[in-house]
Amino acid sequence: MEHFDQYEPEDGQPDSEALSRIADLSLNQIQAMDAALLAAADIRWRKVAFLVATAMNGPAHVPGIPDVYYAQRVRALVANGSLAAQGFLSRMRYSEVRIAGGGESGNYSI
Repeated sequence: MEHFDQYEPEDGQPDSEALSRIADLSLNQIQAMDAALLAAADIRWRKVAFLVATAMNGPAHVPGIPDVYYAQRVRALVANGSLAAQGFLSRMRYSEVRIAGGGESGNYSI
């Protein structure tokens, strides 16, 4: 399997200001973000970056919440079985997801 370290680093971590805003998110806001991510998903594979961009441009977006947090929510949706994944989930441009139950679950690494 090819290593992408030479091309692009893993997605970054939120800075301290963003972490503070993330900590202030309500359960309803997080659920709305998850719903927006799931609404952007399909039974066909889609780039995680596409889901993140779609959710961030929708009504569930909370100003000051970075894209890497949305990517973390995608990983949580994969972990709970809502989405299937393939690729490198720690790099949103190098991973794809689809609605779970659409066949084979795919291969991914974090």
